[in-house]
Amino acid sequence: MNIHEYQAKNLLAQFNIPILSGEITETPTNAIDIAKKLGGDKWVIKSQVHAGGRGKAGGIKLAKTLDEVREHAQSIIGMKIVTAQTGAQGKLVRKVLIEKAVDISHEYYLGIVLNRSLGKITIIASSEGGMDIESVAHNTPEKIIQVTLSPSYEYSSFIGKKLSYGVGLKDEDQVKKFSAIIENLYKLYCAKDCSIAEINPLVLTKNNDFLALDAKLNFDDNALILHPDVATLLDPFEESSKELEANKSGLSYIELDGNIGCLVNGAGLAMATMDIIKLHNGSPANFLDVGGSATTEMVKKGCSIILSDSKVRAILINIFGGIMRCDVVAEGVVAALRELSPSIPVIVRLEGTNMSLGKKILNDSGLKIITANDLEDAAIKAVTAAK
Repeated sequence: MNIHEYQAKNLLAQFNIPILSGEITETPTNAIDIAKKLGGDKWVIKSQVHAGGRGKAGGIKLAKTLDEVREHAQSIIGMKIVTAQTGAQGKLVRKVLIEKAVDISHEYYLGIVLNRSLGKITIIASSEGGMDIESVAHNTPEKIIQVTLSPSYEYSSFIGKKLSYGVGLKDEDQVKKFSAIIENLYKLYCAKDCSIAEINPLVLTKNNDFLALDAKLNFDDNALILHPDVATLLDPFEESSKELEANKSGLSYIELDGNIGCLVNGAGLAMATMDIIKLHNGSPANFLDVGGSATTEMVKKGCSIILSDSKVRAILINIFGGIMRCDVVAEGVVAALRELSPSIPVIVRLEGTNMSLGKKILNDSGLKIITANDLEDAAIKAVTAAK
């Protein structure tokens, strides 16, 4: 789960990581009131959407007068931010964060991620803050400093000092402050079951203080049940309505950009189905795992969600009957198609428990369902149908 910058900063503050004072608003008029309350003579207006690269897309602006605060807020609120992370459709800006501008001496990068190949946490620091860390890693990898440790490992002050010296800090007061932020970010990462915790940039001000000027926190969805305070931070406007609907029904659904809807039981089989569609020059519209013990109603709901996607030109239903019986899936498919009356082709491949009964249910339904002999046959038929 992703959250907004202002929400991430509030969590940083709870773990004693210094941030700028700021407030959010959805109206340009309130933006002026916030700027007056913050004081100063320069302010930054920042769009709040779940995407990086906001500045390059015109979603972050510096205001030198109160009139500019209103003008920038008015131009940003309601705009569509288009970045590499949003895709061509972009994201609508509904609110902005107003902060007082700060004099910056240097920008650093600090991030914590889970290294899945090692099963360990990796803390990353760089003297090249304010840039995409991927670009820094590609162009100047020597400026990326990393420390990898086990989740059960007790944090040591040595880690903070190694990273501080690694990014070029020499002043002992700066090293102490930088190290404290690393340790507190690590505590936050572990305490809230984050998958990513990133401060970019972490700035050193002209007053010799460090501030988290921007922040990004992602959380492990599977751990949200342990963190109701984090779960409440979900912004439904930033999420796919289809994904939210699927989640309520106990379905694992991820919306993609293709035109072949996929309904599969089992995450591994779903990935294999998407792969073989791509192998035959098709493009999956979604990942949808109905699970190993799905009911007729869940299958019906899955079909309904897929058909609500206007991009979908064909549906491929691929079921391996182990725990889940093929006849249950067939009943769900027939019920869904009778109710929804899709105008697009539906291809079904059944294999496993009660396969013969499942195929009989499909054949006796009187519906226009294209059956497949195996997965490759199903993928070829789906790609052809989608064209």
